[in-house]
Amino acid sequence: MQEGQNRKTSSLSILAIAGVEPYQEKPGEEYMNEAQLAHFKRILEAWRNQLRDEVDRTVTHMQDEAANFPDPVDRAAQEEEFSLELRNRDRERKLIKKIEKTLKKVEDEDFGFCESCGVEIGIRRLEARPTADLCIDCKTLAEIREKQMAG
Repeated sequence: MQEGQNRKTSSLSILAIAGVEPYQEKPGEEYMNEAQLAHFKRILEAWRNQLRDEVDRTVTHMQDEAANFPDPVDRAAQEEEFSLELRNRDRERKLIKKIEKTLKKVEDEDFGFCESCGVEIGIRRLEARPTADLCIDCKTLAEIREKQMAG
């Protein structure tokens, strides 16, 4: 129950960042038509811009907060804080690259289809994770394989 709630919250937060409502599909509407592609382009661009802003804020924060503390404990605490921020920003930088790759797929009208089996990924799944490139079935199989390889 909690995991499902977290996914729903995650989906809503991505949509909230973009300032858009969930897409309302119309009966008989073609999958990944112009309106749907524009919807996801808006979401992806807003998400990318928000992440870029966070990266810029981190750089500014680190420049403003950088101090050479005489106390080794204070210096170690600051270095640990900066290290954590840099790891988070590195993850965000990788996500920005994935978003840009996805935007290229939207532009090429090659968005929304599973890279493994070719079926529609689905509007709701893409709203929850706009960079998804596998349908839920293929993603589940990939996760099972990954667990088997690790275990």
